[in-house]
Amino acid sequence: MPMLQPGAGDRLDDEYEDLLGLWSDLESALSVLLARPLQVQDFTAKVRQCDRWLQDLVSHDIDAALYLMFQLAATSSVGYSTSHALVCGTLCHILAQDLPLPGHERDSLVRAAFTMNIGMTALQDELADQRERPSPSQQQAIDEHPQRGVELLEQLDVRDDLWLDVIAQHHAPAAERATRTQPLQQLVAPERLSRILATIDRYAAMISPRKSRTGRSATDSVRAIVGQDVDQGDEIGYALVRTVGLCPPGTFVRLDNGETAVVLRRGEKPNFPLVASLIDAAGEQRAQPGVYPTIQGKPRIQSALARSAVPLELNHRTMVRLGLYAARRAPGARVRQP
Repeated sequence: MPMLQPGAGDRLDDEYEDLLGLWSDLESALSVLLARPLQVQDFTAKVRQCDRWLQDLVSHDIDAALYLMFQLAATSSVGYSTSHALVCGTLCHILAQDLPLPGHERDSLVRAAFTMNIGMTALQDELADQRERPSPSQQQAIDEHPQRGVELLEQLDVRDDLWLDVIAQHHAPAAERATRTQPLQQLVAPERLSRILATIDRYAAMISPRKSRTGRSATDSVRAIVGQDVDQGDEIGYALVRTVGLCPPGTFVRLDNGETAVVLRRGEKPNFPLVASLIDAAGEQRAQPGVYPTIQGKPRIQSALARSAVPLELNHRTMVRLGLYAARRAPGARVRQP
């Protein structure tokens, strides 16, 4: 099958030009809230503003959002606490639409995802940058951070009880095990949202690198959470696969022709995304990426790869625009579908 390449005369929407900058600006704004919350005037309003910003970016193009988000999560441990919060908030927003959750539950869930680790922001960044296991004092701070976070948010005049309850419960293993096999809709709201956030928190942590280990591939992370049979596993894990795919945009894959590619956009089926080949079968970087709609059957994805296995720096603006260009012309790819 011939590879898709953009022609010199093709025009893409100018609105995509600043998308990467908008995501970077959102991350910077969230970083200020999490790093210096007591210095923020009207903290709750600022969190709501970040939430609206997130919703606008995801509604603009969910595939571009996923691409940038997964690249952000997998390429650096600098500012880990903020990038982790943004990944979790984005995935919670997407899952809330798919499950679906009532609007007020979705709001509390996403805002809890943004702020769940506010009780240990500096420590979380420190832990991402250290190779050794947490010290006893660090472990104590980790254990106490949900309650510390609730106390800090109350001090910041957060009055949403559901938001606070979800943060308090998102690291309660006994409660999570007790509710894991129950359908989400049978749970009361704090249990339902805590279970969703706990799953997303683990998934996002697995794909992100630390000094002590490389991040896992997104596929390995899903399987670690829900088991080998993702179609029959945990309800939240299945929703993850259904909405973002086994190999989401922004993650890397090995193709059965020996090439290495980055996923640009989801396909109509979770296992068949649109990918851009970056490294040929001989291990050489391609001068121009070749775009394959894998739903056409050739090539197929052979395996997912961790970010550390692909020693390339990508031009994310180019990749996002290439994905949009190809999706408009490739069967089975999604275009601007929240």
